[in-house]
Amino acid sequence: MSKVPIRQATQAAIDQAAERLAAGELVVFPTETVYGLGGDATRETAVAAIFEAKGRPAHNPLIAHVADLHVLRQIAVVNAQAEALARAFWPGALTLVLERSASCAVAPLATAGLATIAVRIPAHETALALLRAFGGPVVAPSANVSGRVSPTRAEHVQLTNEQHVAMILDAGPCTIGLESTIVDLSGGWPQLLRPGGITKEQIETVIGAIEQGPQVSDRPSAPGQLESHYAPKARLRINAEAPGEDEAYLAFGDAPDHSGGVQLNLSPKADLSEAAANLYDFLRRLDAAGASAIAVAPIPDEGVGRAINDRLKRAAAPR
Repeated sequence: MSKVPIRQATQAAIDQAAERLAAGELVVFPTETVYGLGGDATRETAVAAIFEAKGRPAHNPLIAHVADLHVLRQIAVVNAQAEALARAFWPGALTLVLERSASCAVAPLATAGLATIAVRIPAHETALALLRAFGGPVVAPSANVSGRVSPTRAEHVQLTNEQHVAMILDAGPCTIGLESTIVDLSGGWPQLLRPGGITKEQIETVIGAIEQGPQVSDRPSAPGQLESHYAPKARLRINAEAPGEDEAYLAFGDAPDHSGGVQLNLSPKADLSEAAANLYDFLRRLDAAGASAIAVAPIPDEGVGRAINDRLKRAAAPR
């Protein structure tokens, strides 16, 4: 657990957090997806501190969070498809990869030196209040050690180096619990780079068919493309109908109780949104229970289930 002070997300605390961001310090704040480690996107030293705090590889770009389209247009080229998706899903759990604008002041380190930038407007009262109080773009990857399970509660926050982190804003558990969907609109055809709470089918109702982009890359164009990611300490085995000997079990739906072992159920009623919201918290609980290995029940590969399976596949990848 983090040793950084946790503050309830009152307006006074939010204003103080905005002041800390303006001073070049880092602040952890909630979004509807996960808790993010935020820093001034235009300040190279703040961005470098984020990479240091997470132990994150510098070639893995960050998402810039903004309060409104006015700030967005200062840092990105907003094309017609982006306008349409913004109207349909923002504020919300959708990140768009766009061309950097000519006047973009976001530090090149934040975008891994790319000519593109990943951006979104979060659908969370505390996040939006902080972004408005700060007045500019804030880069905010998940507030966890790089490659490990993302935090969906303030008490989950744990980093490699907390030297530059001023405070944690606590507004309770995240409602979605999985990172945002990422769509690349910077090329000739829209590409889905990462599934999330907003599904491919929902996006296609607005802008038409989108391609499946590269899911794994050694030189990612957006977060979430590394092969091994979102991993608990325990080894993970996915699509397991039952746990093996000495395995904890992460069930889904109407699953029998495998007596003698540790078991949690992502959603007894087989609700994929509930399962998504519980996933990271439950992986952490099984880690805390001392499980050396976790077996995970099959999750339907539809809707938000695709995002859950994406995270589980990466969490189970060789480290």
